[in-house]
Amino acid sequence: MIAARGFTFSVSVYALLHFITYFVDVTFLEYSLSVFGILTLAFSGWLLPFKKFQLQVFLIAAALLVLLVTSDSLWSSILEGMRLMRDLIGLLLIVPMISWVLKEEPYIEEIMTAAHNLLDQSQKFYFGLMAMTQVISHFLLFGAVPMMYRFIDTFLHTHHDEAWENYKGTAILRSFALSTMWVISIPSFVFAVDTLGATLWKSMLLGFVFAFAGTLLAVLFSRVEEKRYNVDFSATLQREIDEAMKNSRNTRPWNRDTMEFVLLFVSLFGGIFLVHYLTELEFLLTIPLVIIGWTFLYFLVKRRSGHFVQDNRQYFSEGIAKQPRQYSILLAAGLLILSLNQSGIGVTVINRLNDWISIVPVLNILFLLPFIMIFLGFIGLGPLAVIVLVTGVLQDVPLPYPPELIVLSITSGSVMSIILSPFVMPLIILSSINGLSGVRNGIRFNWQYAAAFYVLVQLFIQTVVHLPL
Repeated sequence: MIAARGFTFSVSVYALLHFITYFVDVTFLEYSLSVFGILTLAFSGWLLPFKKFQLQVFLIAAALLVLLVTSDSLWSSILEGMRLMRDLIGLLLIVPMISWVLKEEPYIEEIMTAAHNLLDQSQKFYFGLMAMTQVISHFLLFGAVPMMYRFIDTFLHTHHDEAWENYKGTAILRSFALSTMWVISIPSFVFAVDTLGATLWKSMLLGFVFAFAGTLLAVLFSRVEEKRYNVDFSATLQREIDEAMKNSRNTRPWNRDTMEFVLLFVSLFGGIFLVHYLTELEFLLTIPLVIIGWTFLYFLVKRRSGHFVQDNRQYFSEGIAKQPRQYSILLAAGLLILSLNQSGIGVTVINRLNDWISIVPVLNILFLLPFIMIFLGFIGLGPLAVIVLVTGVLQDVPLPYPPELIVLSITSGSVMSIILSPFVMPLIILSSINGLSGVRNGIRFNWQYAAAFYVLVQLFIQTVVHLPL
């Protein structure tokens, strides 16, 4: 198909030119980068049905309208807008390579089998499932949602009533959402930290603390749901785990696959921090470069270079062509951000909101940011696009708060958007797998948890704001 091949070629060249022009300052290549951004948008519009491209049309139309009124050179502004998301597109194109490593061995199954003694009760299993999903999110991003669901479904293949789907679905969806608060390979988190000038380790630490607190909160809610449904999850889980252990290829408590997975995890994310420290490259550039080297080294050590070549061929022939929506939304959002920042409209809106909220002494913009994230999620913008839009505007607003607190407020809103909105990709994927509606998987199962989590995060943020240490 011409559209699919054209899209794959244009976005691949776009990413390649991004990496080249970071190190080589050539005007023609910068211009070419923008042109291939326009081509990527054009092929996306050709490839996608209009229903899946109408949001991009709206973003582009809004951006062009603002630029027509405020810009001195419309064409120059368009070219600049096409370059605004270059870091994220380069990262998004490379991150899926991590999944090639994860599918080479049954790491997840063996880790859960090795930890069977810690998972013999429903709340322990729920906690373990959430913890593993957040770890796997480092490797698969929102691909962790279908992978972990299919994994848990191998244990519970005969249990598909609402009680069990609530148990499985909320654990996986909530844990992936919480991972967007601290996982370094999640593009939205890294972009927010980088754009707002926050310190990465502080933002990761804050995010991890509240992801852990959110996990404990989710376990508490799962206990309430278990009593409400009047189902004994623990007995069923114990039987299924005992059966799964019989099929394990490792019998020792710390099996080879578990140790290998730990080594992979430490080497990848330790390598990212080490390369960043030695080279002082931006994280949005460091991460994809390290992933390329780490993935190639894994297949080299495993002596499976043929698998590496095969995965590359499949990804560039089929895999990239399945992702035009997210790339086109990013490019369209980048153009809108540029228009809002050039015109000053975005800054004016945020300042006006801040002024109105400040009328009440105890309120501030950090109260409101999560609700902005949720609203944008309900009109179809995914967590990455939402954070791109919000932080893209906020970077020019001089807010009197530590940037780490702003990141925490924004990412907590992203968490709630992911678990509530039936229009974002993780929830859409979950609903397509378990057969329940997006409203049931989202709002019905999670609204009380989302409200409790919002209060939990805001108690900390507002305490720090009003009683600074």
